[in-house]
Amino acid sequence: MSVSDTPETLSVNETIKTKSRFLRGTLAEGLAVAESGAISDDDQQLIKFHGIYLQDDRDLRAERAKRKLDKAYSFMARLRVPGGVLSAPQYLAMDRLADERGNHTLRLTTRQSIQFHGVIKTNLRPALRQIDKVLLDTIAACGDVNRNVMCTPNEFAGAVYAQAEATARAISSHLLPHSHAWREIFIDDEKVTAEAEAEPVYGATYLPRKFKIAIAVPPQNDVDVFAHDLSYIAIVEDGRLVGYNVVVGGGMGATHGDAQTYPRVGDVIGFCRIAEAVAVAEAVVTAQRDFGNRSNRRRARLKYTIEDRGLAWFVAEVNKRLAVKLEPARPFAFSGNGDRMGWLTGDDGRHHLTLFIENGRVADIGDWRLKAALKEIAGTLDVSFIITPNQNLIIARADDAGRAAIEAILAAHGVRLRASVLREAAMACVALPTCALALTESERYLPGLITKLDALLAEHGLDKQAITVRMTGCPNGCARPYIAEIGFVGRNPGRYNLHLGGAHDGSRVAPLYREDADEAAILGILGALFADYAKAREQGETFGDFTVRRGVVAL
Repeated sequence: MSVSDTPETLSVNETIKTKSRFLRGTLAEGLAVAESGAISDDDQQLIKFHGIYLQDDRDLRAERAKRKLDKAYSFMARLRVPGGVLSAPQYLAMDRLADERGNHTLRLTTRQSIQFHGVIKTNLRPALRQIDKVLLDTIAACGDVNRNVMCTPNEFAGAVYAQAEATARAISSHLLPHSHAWREIFIDDEKVTAEAEAEPVYGATYLPRKFKIAIAVPPQNDVDVFAHDLSYIAIVEDGRLVGYNVVVGGGMGATHGDAQTYPRVGDVIGFCRIAEAVAVAEAVVTAQRDFGNRSNRRRARLKYTIEDRGLAWFVAEVNKRLAVKLEPARPFAFSGNGDRMGWLTGDDGRHHLTLFIENGRVADIGDWRLKAALKEIAGTLDVSFIITPNQNLIIARADDAGRAAIEAILAAHGVRLRASVLREAAMACVALPTCALALTESERYLPGLITKLDALLAEHGLDKQAITVRMTGCPNGCARPYIAEIGFVGRNPGRYNLHLGGAHDGSRVAPLYREDADEAAILGILGALFADYAKAREQGETFGDFTVRRGVVAL
């Protein structure tokens, strides 16, 4: 608890957590009520700690209301997959789960995980049991805890990446809640242990708000390392990983009309050795636990703790909790923040395909049968699957015969390996119809807008120019739009706040350029800017840097 908080000022969620008996609440009882597809308001908050959200199909709300029917409730379940790595049998099990318990699609997320949508209440326990059988879980994929730890793909590409992945798994394991509630409620239907429970890192009320961690290996900032509460930048010297620069205080979420909330990029505060990375994570998390805002959830993220108390104060507080203090940060450089698409061959001769998946939706749509193709690959080849931070998928560890087989399977299912440069650099959150926070479309709208933007770029000979585009249906920032070169943040139905000027390597917040713009305004603004960019850009100048240099936006 923050030193300034008193019991009278705590938010409602703090009371819910205090009374929850380590995240149990009345979840077991609520899930047993067959008459309703929903659960109580308090349990809706607690179930997030178990990686699950209650949602409803907003496309059906009006019609069901006319017929005096309850909302079309279902649950979204999100996996915890540190670094996004799945074996072929695990992927195959998730594909089957989507068909048997979900809406027949898998949604790859911006945190290297999989979301299952459309899981009705009676299917929720069976779905989680299917997940448990292949040694996966949904614990802490949501809620006021550390969430899925992201890491630069691909651990099979070399020793440095494998070591970074090992660090991600170690941090994830150390910061996993100790509560046995997930197994009791969803898997075993009985108390797992008679021992008294405790949360040595989190305490009984966990964190003030969600917490996100990522690890990047330069030169690629594919995890958007400056957008998270805590991040690690791998420092490689003489071909060997020696440790990490530590970044704190990033965060994308904001609230429309509330100037006290805003996106922020993180600050590099020092360097730690590999062996100290877990201790640094605990020190940062516990400092936020003790001093984060538990009164106002809009101001409860680490970025606001740092803004309110000062970066120097926070660094001193972290060092007080460390046996080995942070060293001065070491040099690093990023060249971009997207995925390296297509085939990559590692030093061991194994092949790795980064496959573009638009907005992370794995589905069969007409002649484009991506889901069936991946199912066949997982069922017939000895490969691994790695979800990227940009909602794409790496099919990893293929031998020469496997590479040929993968290409043949994808071609037979109408799946192209590549898309336009702009489309490959674009990303959208789910938004409507399932997200309760969505103010407008995102995933369903962005592909069509990209087609129109591609046409504008082609008019000016810019169709090969890499520009990052991100869209969200609300200001919560799940697709990290605030650090894109072109960011769209949902404001009203069919309208978006347009942000311009983010850095191509993800290191700069894009200022707001136009508020509440519809498609006609968006195309008019960007068409004029693309024309100017084609004529006046400097050698090697990215679009984000161009808009800053030309004074289109002011930092």
